Amino acid sequence: MNTETKTRQIPAAVVLTKRAEERIAQLMSQAPGDAIGVKLSTPRRGCSGLAYSVDYVTEEAKFDEKIQTPGGTFYIDGASVLYLVGSTMDWREDDFTAGFVFENPNAKGACGCGESFMV
Repeated sequence: MNTETKTRQIPAAVVLTKRAEERIAQLMSQAPGDAIGVKLSTPRRGCSGLAYSVDYVTEEAKFDEKIQTPGGTFYIDGASVLYLVGSTMDWREDDFTAGFVFENPNAKGACGCGESFMV
């Protein structure tokens, strides 16, 4: 009888595109000395209620999701995971703007300026 336990790998809450991973690597290459990674959270802000925030993080929080990328560690705030499950995070640049862009199936609407979303 085989007593080995097989576990299924749980997919990450957020899928990072290649461009997002490359941007995280760039951010980590110029990060402050105490930064251990980059963290995505959804603070309450804006006219729709929640906003996406990406910042350096200096310590791991107990319930944060941790994703290893080729350029550094990416964290998702534990309190934000439920709002982000199934999302894709990309980095886009054009002649006038540059920033992370999110495709979030949980978002039921967004404000006109695109700064915040609601679930």
